[in-house]
Amino acid sequence: MRAVLQAIAEELQRLKSDGESTVAVSDETLAGLRAMVKAQRGEKAAVAAASEVPVAVRATVAGGVVAPVNPLRAERAASALAAVAPVAPAAAAPLRGLVAAKSGGHELPAPPKVVLPEGNKATRWAALQAFIAADAGCAAQFAPGVKPVFGLGSLEAKIIFVADAPSEDEARAGSPLAGASGELLAKMIGAMGLKPETVFVTTLLPWRPQTLASEGGTALGDRPPSAAELVYGEVFFRALVEIVRPEVVVALGQEAAQGLKSEKIKTLAEVRGQWTEYAGAALMVTCKPSYLLRSGTNRTKRPAWEELMKVMERVGLPISEKQRGYFL
Repeated sequence: MRAVLQAIAEELQRLKSDGESTVAVSDETLAGLRAMVKAQRGEKAAVAAASEVPVAVRATVAGGVVAPVNPLRAERAASALAAVAPVAPAAAAPLRGLVAAKSGGHELPAPPKVVLPEGNKATRWAALQAFIAADAGCAAQFAPGVKPVFGLGSLEAKIIFVADAPSEDEARAGSPLAGASGELLAKMIGAMGLKPETVFVTTLLPWRPQTLASEGGTALGDRPPSAAELVYGEVFFRALVEIVRPEVVVALGQEAAQGLKSEKIKTLAEVRGQWTEYAGAALMVTCKPSYLLRSGTNRTKRPAWEELMKVMERVGLPISEKQRGYFL
């Protein structure tokens, strides 16, 4: 119970740091939260706790206000959500990962040491995929019905795009370009004048982070990778960068940036749009495509596009006047 409630608070804080100011919560989710809190503390205590907690993110929806909170105490976060009046789903994207596991379904060992064989890029890439597939730590993380996501694209790419972890669609397809977010990333790459097969797209984790299951065995939502997972997956990504040797690595989102920088990042705004270095390549941090899907206005798209134009300039791609005027 405590791990679930802590995960709620952390997920809300993550969304806030990604720039989210509103969320929509379904009747089903609220009912589940109410049941959890009522079972642990009683309905009266839940309402009392909700009145005490400062609001971090407000979601105004038809019929009520949902008030996720600063993670002062995880139990209070769930109480605040569970104690408000029921609300109907809003037009905004639903909050995914509201009830999620704080860490993976299996404990991770220390990250392995990856030793690649001599040979050309294709030989070494095949060896890295085989290494990941045979790694016991990775194998324990793969849920039934999903595939490892190794990445795809050109091993001669000048640019590698890396997200933190596969979505459900990507894990089922075994491709980092599946689902709505993957399709949008492909369009973003196209807007740069490139084709997806000329760059390399991957994720730090080759697995989708496992989530808690309900009594019926149904997963309760997505969650961001834990710090231990990011450290583990970064070992494989560094080996990939050693193989491809790109000019630029583009980190998609706060978690991916944190995994590459090996440091705690409070908000994406701290690091996005600035050139740093990673394993001999220039590193640019931008937002996730999923963020643009949730908050798809010119005000949010333009900064992301400016970051991609910086990448274009870095690798010597031409930028037309039309491209410079996107999302203005």
